[in-house]
Amino acid sequence: MAASAGAEHNVDFVPKLKVEVAVKEAEKYTAVDAIVKASNTGEIGDGKVFVAPVAEAIRVRTGETGESAL
Repeated sequence: MAASAGAEHNVDFVPKLKVEVAVKEAEKYTAVDAIVKASNTGEIGDGKVFVAPVAEAIRVRTGETGESAL
């Protein structure tokens, strides 16, 4: 419990999970739709999906770059 101005409040934290996925541009919304469908429970804390561009991708083992690295 946390106290604030003489009042007591229960603080319940919802466990968080961060997932980062890099996909080809053409597969972006397929991936987003799958993530939203799989994570939607209808309850508070279902989360958010942020979509951001990836400036560059490099496969370390082969040196491939761009979409071929994905």
